[in-house]
Amino acid sequence: MHRRKRKARFQRRTQPGALPGSVVVDPLAKSPKLHLLSYGSDRCEERMLGKVSEAREYLDKYPVTWINVEGLGDATIIGQVGEMFGLHRLALEDVVNVHQRAKVEEYRDHLFIVTRIPRQNAHFDSEQVSIFLGKNYVVSFLEDPGDCFEQVRQRVRAGQGHARVAGPDYLAYALIDAAVDAYFPVLEHQGDRLDTLEDLMLAKPSAQTIRDLHGSKSILRSMRRVLWPQREALNVLVRDHSSLVRDETRVYFRDCYDHTVQLIDLLEVDRERCADLLDLYLSNASNRLNEVMRVLTVISTLFIPLTFIVGIYGMNFNTKTSPWNMPELEWYYGYPLVWLTMIVVVVGQFIFFVRKGWIGSSLPPEKHAPEGEQDEVQHESHDHNEIGRPSHQA
Repeated sequence: MHRRKRKARFQRRTQPGALPGSVVVDPLAKSPKLHLLSYGSDRCEERMLGKVSEAREYLDKYPVTWINVEGLGDATIIGQVGEMFGLHRLALEDVVNVHQRAKVEEYRDHLFIVTRIPRQNAHFDSEQVSIFLGKNYVVSFLEDPGDCFEQVRQRVRAGQGHARVAGPDYLAYALIDAAVDAYFPVLEHQGDRLDTLEDLMLAKPSAQTIRDLHGSKSILRSMRRVLWPQREALNVLVRDHSSLVRDETRVYFRDCYDHTVQLIDLLEVDRERCADLLDLYLSNASNRLNEVMRVLTVISTLFIPLTFIVGIYGMNFNTKTSPWNMPELEWYYGYPLVWLTMIVVVVGQFIFFVRKGWIGSSLPPEKHAPEGEQDEVQHESHDHNEIGRPSHQA
């Protein structure tokens, strides 16, 4: 039997015993692209960077500077970004090892936040997003180039809401909130898929239906493995007091935490639906098997007495030797009488099975009470209604 080769969940590239903080990139990772967005309350400036050093002039020029690094295929560029902002080497090591759980780590002058965002593909997969929050900057690292934060950029460009007025902590919240909200369409799609599978389970279940159900269950299990650490990480940002996160922004992080809790609730409901649909499939399969076995049993039961009758008359005793040796073999109407006997037996059995409810219904027949008992029950019901009915004269 050919077995499908499974993809490894993660592969750590640093050798055992390597120096802590070693940045070893994936040779298949894409080359980094640096996108800069600096802004204040009155204006903003946006450009692509050719060198990391080009971002230095914007740090003192604007209150907030956001550098988004798309691609993790160059350890030199990642190291230069870390040197410019003073990022911890252990955090940079976690940036290139993209199997990290969602977490929040506090260093001397910056916060390191890891979140995960779903990818748009047929099977569920998530991409690690690493965010560094400092006094006047936000540095984000993405595995692959993409526009998952384009809506955040549009709000900053247009100056909508608190995007321009708030500090870098609000920008970090906007990035995390965009990552969390990206899971709602995925869960909605899974909910619609489970509705379709439920209809198929009730109408015409098949082996493909159970395979699709197993695929949905695997996707929900992977999402659960991502969202539960996300809730704990947001709880740290809400509960712990850091000088880099203002109290005004902590309210927004609490709202993002509520979104994560809502996602987990929907996720658990869908996981329970998967278990219920699996039970429904097994119950339908068992019912179909019971129906088939009932039909076969009825057919076998109908032919048992017929086999008994023809077995007796197939013994061919010699009637000339003794009058007790099957005198029916010499009857003029012996053959029609045997057929009539077999037909009467089959019809009688069939009527008996129908009255017992073994054919044509899965429920036993209703037991009717005797006529006297029915009158007594009706009389008691009438008295009960008279007692419970309110008096119009009162």
